[in-house]
Amino acid sequence: MNILLACGAGLSTSILMKKMEKYCAAQGEELKINAVPVGNIVDNVDAFEKDYDCVLIGPQVSYRLDELKGMLSIPAAAIPSLDYAVGNADKIMAMAHKITGK
Repeated sequence: MNILLACGAGLSTSILMKKMEKYCAAQGEELKINAVPVGNIVDNVDAFEKDYDCVLIGPQVSYRLDELKGMLSIPAAAIPSLDYAVGNADKIMAMAHKITGK
């Protein structure tokens, strides 16, 4: 699965990204994941749609979810606050699988 994580500056999602990589490696699941500021998605929609299966955004930028859904042809969802805060990789991966159907 190819997942793009986004938050305000791309910093807090980079911590979550490492937890998700570790979780997927332990599960034997192939994962390509990247963390960026949400503004980068708006500026590079075509490139991100080509490379990723979904976009997951941090709760601190969840107010931008409708904006992203309106411009993306791939699924996008906001990560629940508690799962984000504790880095609950298994629940976040389950959400990614659900929204992508993969």
